[in-house]
Amino acid sequence: MAGEFRFSFGPWNIHEGADPFGPAVRDSIEFGKKLKMYKQLGFDGVQFHDDDAVPGMNELSGEQIIKKAKQVHSILDDEGLVAEFIAPRLWEDARTIDGAYTSNDPSCREYARQRTHRTLDIANALDTKLVVLWLAREGTYLREAKDSKVAVDRIVEALNDILAYNPEIKVAIEAKPNEPMDHTYIPTTGHAIALGLLCDDPSRIGANIESAHAILAGLDPSDEMGFALAHKKLFSVHLNDQNGLKFDEDKTFGAVDLRRAFNQARILDQYDYGRGGEFVGLDVKAMRTQKLEVSTKHLSNSRAIFLRLVELARSLDKNRVEELIGQRDYEELDMLIINHLMGK
Repeated sequence: MAGEFRFSFGPWNIHEGADPFGPAVRDSIEFGKKLKMYKQLGFDGVQFHDDDAVPGMNELSGEQIIKKAKQVHSILDDEGLVAEFIAPRLWEDARTIDGAYTSNDPSCREYARQRTHRTLDIANALDTKLVVLWLAREGTYLREAKDSKVAVDRIVEALNDILAYNPEIKVAIEAKPNEPMDHTYIPTTGHAIALGLLCDDPSRIGANIESAHAILAGLDPSDEMGFALAHKKLFSVHLNDQNGLKFDEDKTFGAVDLRRAFNQARILDQYDYGRGGEFVGLDVKAMRTQKLEVSTKHLSNSRAIFLRLVELARSLDKNRVEELIGQRDYEELDMLIINHLMGK
């Protein structure tokens, strides 16, 4: 058996090039025009934040939100696309500056709860059963500002509320150790899976592993994927690349460390990722100075690199690999992999 791959990305991955130190360098592209690019680039799935699907949702009633989400579903149908997941955006509202589910203010925690309910309504309207939860502000800048045991209890309470609100939904926790918080409560895939074991239905809590987030935690993304696969908890992936332990760069997949990318493609393929309907998701940014007319190459390049690495994984001489492992000749195994990646 081998993996079966469909690809997705979010509309934010076609962006204007702004960063914390400077303005946008490309014109915005209207949402409908972005959707028309998906099939041209070889993608079938759309990742959504809740307000990507329904802009200005905080000013709308529940009925208005569902109506607008159903209109988006119709557009997706017309383009031959599906929604991979919906993610509540719980880090930009003024009520979430001190956390959402773990805020010290009970009224802010209630806002996060209600916002998540509307996210689940959108998921239902877009006919997706997956919610991705990036716990962006569930952490601290100062250890003494929150009680970490209470914080975990509050996240579990929020997860149980999600599971109860929609009995069919699955939650993929996207772990990240830092940024925007100094310290995040659920920094790794292991934390995410352990958190699920505290919930009412652990079978519906899993992981969305982002390459860069694993690297920021000082971990290898393919090992994180293997851990989740062993638990049958790898619900989605966000492939990209990263230059070291700093801010989240979201570089083109494989652009920094081709061998690291090879091992991600290899383990996903080896353990049949995608045969259960999972997507190979990308979360990548174009280089800041890229011109507008070529500002989607990071997406097509990432997809092409992944598929080429799958080919390399499948053509690797597995008997030779096993032979060298048996001989404990790891230097020769090292050279075998490097030569294979160099086309020798």
